[in-house]
Amino acid sequence: NITGPLPEDIGELTYLQELGFRRNSLTGSIPDSLGNIKTLQIINLDDNELSGSIPDSFGSLFALNELNLNGNSLSGYIPDTLGNCSYLAYLYLNENNLSGSI
Repeated sequence: NITGPLPEDIGELTYLQELGFRRNSLTGSIPDSLGNIKTLQIINLDDNELSGSIPDSFGSLFALNELNLNGNSLSGYIPDTLGNCSYLAYLYLNENNLSGSI
């Protein structure tokens, strides 16, 4: 069980294709720096204790195919920038406190 926040310098893993930390005890916000990893295809952070909003920088993840943030404590608006992710086929945002349209 991994606890604590995701480090901001995670965005320096510029060749990462999949980020998976599901069913842990991650806390804090999702680092904006994840938007720097242009090769990311899958982000799976479901069933953690993440809070804050979905970073606008996710709109720069043009290779993103799956985004699973289900079961956290995320709030705020779903960023319009997700519309830039033209390969996004799977989007799981349920069990959060998000608002807005997709």
